[in-house]
Amino acid sequence: MSAPPDDGRIRCPWPLGSQLYLDYHDTEWGRTLHGDDALYERMSLEAFQSGLAWITILRKRPAFRAAFADFAIDRVAEFGPADVERLLADAGIVRNRAKIEATIANARVAAELDGGLDALLWSFAPPARPRPRTGAEIPAVTPESTAMARALKKRGFRFVGPTTAYALMQAVGMVDDHVADCWVRFEDSFSNSPVREEAG
Repeated sequence: MSAPPDDGRIRCPWPLGSQLYLDYHDTEWGRTLHGDDALYERMSLEAFQSGLAWITILRKRPAFRAAFADFAIDRVAEFGPADVERLLADAGIVRNRAKIEATIANARVAAELDGGLDALLWSFAPPARPRPRTGAEIPAVTPESTAMARALKKRGFRFVGPTTAYALMQAVGMVDDHVADCWVRFEDSFSNSPVREEAG
């Protein structure tokens, strides 16, 4: 494990072992992200991360972007069986057939959404809340992430359970789970949109 940076800044504890993690924490994680394709990428990468360390996904992210047409929903939605085989042969990504097929299927669902993926996902952003004091206070699942996962599944999305949905919410700024004394501040970056009620 590398030493923490000597810049005098207090950070969340989880990124301190890697410069790649550190850069992700300081510049991306928890920052508000919008755009259908951008959110589709994050949702896809969170699904690929299931069962793996996030650092693995960060290291492979350039290869994922190259393999999945920069996660352009319209382009990935057109992938066929030959693309699945191409992706399974690509050592630069996580070669898991179920996750690859789910990523393609999810693009097809996202391409047909009324209103777009951005509007759907952000409709589940909870009201702002105080930052956690320590990592132990950060939940793995919340009512909002459970509702999001249920709504996505109802529409045909795969590999987005409540835990993955919450990781997505953290990553794209729907919740602020930087610890209270972390230097990273993104003021006014969190949505106060009410949670959409979903049946079933």
